[in-house]
Amino acid sequence: MWKIAIGFIVFAAISLFVIMKAGDKIDMGGEQHSGDVHAPATPAPAPAKP
Repeated sequence: MWKIAIGFIVFAAISLFVIMKAGDKIDMGGEQHSGDVHAPATPAPAPAKP
């Protein structure tokens, strides 16, 4: 039982360390479903016709 408590404390410490280092850069919003997430920046050029 004490091993579970130690494991939880270690996991919590690592999690807090990562959150503190990331600061406000971390996104906890989950999966995004807006249309512009995976949209290409520019359309692909049309292939040249011979």
